[in-house]
Amino acid sequence: MTDRPRLVLTTTVLDSPDARSLAAFYERLLGWSRDEDEPEWVTLRAPEGGAGLAFQSEPAYVRPVWPAGPGQPQMMAHLDIRVDDLEAASAHAVAAGATVAEFQPQARVRVHLDPAGHPFCLFL
Repeated sequence: MTDRPRLVLTTTVLDSPDARSLAAFYERLLGWSRDEDEPEWVTLRAPEGGAGLAFQSEPAYVRPVWPAGPGQPQMMAHLDIRVDDLEAASAHAVAAGATVAEFQPQARVRVHLDPAGHPFCLFL
């Protein structure tokens, strides 16, 4: 077995046309606070610790399609968020600025799209 350096995943980064706008959505959705706040880069941290979320402005950002068909921009990653009440959490997400995706592949999961089009799943 080889020794390896210590590696700690600290943040998942989402691109968008406007980092501050997308960060504001996730602040409303998750109740997290801003750790860094620059015009092109914003980070959010969970109050209980753990990995955070970061948002970077990308002028060439292309909104993904869910579900993607041939030749359409596909999502590269998505967030899974555990909830205790799927309907209440979905209503909260919509009030925060999300849309419910038309395609829903599972009964205990609700796929939503954030304002930049990134899919995220609320699940029981």
